[in-house]
Amino acid sequence: MTLTSRPLAITMWDFSWLERRWPGAGYEDWDRALDELVERGYDAVRIDAYPHLVAADPNRTWHLRPCWHFEQWGAAEPVSVHPLPALLEFLRACAERNLKVALSSWFREDDLDIRSQVHTPDDLARIWDVTLSAIEGAGLGDTIYFVDLVNEWPLPMWTPFLYDDPAAEPLSRADSLVRTWTKEAISTLRAAHPRYRYTLSCCLETTGVDGEELSEMDLLEPHIWLTPQATEEFYDEIGYDLHHSQFDPNAYAPLSGPAERLYRANPQRWQGILTDYIGQVADWSRETGKPLVTTECWGIVNYKDGPGRDWGWVKELCETGVRAALATGRWEALATNNFCGPQFTGLWRDVEWHRRMTDAIHAS
Repeated sequence: MTLTSRPLAITMWDFSWLERRWPGAGYEDWDRALDELVERGYDAVRIDAYPHLVAADPNRTWHLRPCWHFEQWGAAEPVSVHPLPALLEFLRACAERNLKVALSSWFREDDLDIRSQVHTPDDLARIWDVTLSAIEGAGLGDTIYFVDLVNEWPLPMWTPFLYDDPAAEPLSRADSLVRTWTKEAISTLRAAHPRYRYTLSCCLETTGVDGEELSEMDLLEPHIWLTPQATEEFYDEIGYDLHHSQFDPNAYAPLSGPAERLYRANPQRWQGILTDYIGQVADWSRETGKPLVTTECWGIVNYKDGPGRDWGWVKELCETGVRAALATGRWEALATNNFCGPQFTGLWRDVEWHRRMTDAIHAS
């Protein structure tokens, strides 16, 4: 099932790897950050390759708008980036450490709204073709683990080119438009770059849906938290609004004391929900015959360091998820948690916990 002799420990550095480069932001020194990743036992990292910006002008400095003010992924203020030279430099640093890199795209919004120029599956394939050709031209193709064409397909926040209204409800992966994009974009790109494995990650319908197009996918990349329903239930009980918290200065209050108290009141409840759901995802993998990779996972979706917030209960829930996933034998690579980057200081500095989790992954 896998292309490796053992499961890989992977993490997600999303667009943070490039956007969080000011002093103290966590990624200002890639050598240090990657050395610390290796120290913690990780084999791979998934990042945003910014293919729409690379294809539009590889020599341009792009000015990005924040997608939130109160999360620790990326920059909470406008930031300028030069994606292609940075991408090649980062890949070289990973190659020196034998780290594999999964490429994805959150289709970050820039001042010119270049992402709005993606109109067809051919456009999506074309921008990735340009990006992968640049990587190959630099002799770095062997560093690529797999290519995830769009993060959390087809969520409107990251896939605005599919929707007339950015506030629209997400389309199902069984929708005829989504099926067409899935099949045509991957097949076109595969014809140009057959050496890579391709997928479209997802965070909804992570146990499969009748009628979806999976024939072109080489692996499934579901992002798994408690389950969509249980996550909403958890947040409802503490009064946290997941969908409207990006720019609300008071949004994190429920995630301080109330979140841990709710979990500690009945940890078996939430662990049981998570474990059962992981089993359903594993069944999807068995039914489709496709291996699983998960880079965002296990606990709650949003969290960060702050007053009244402790990482202990998050680590406990994530460890439950890691061990449940490993027991199924369906994951060829998995993350240990949703916050595995140097900007999440309280969790990142617990090297022993990371090593315990990555050792378990490697021993599976």
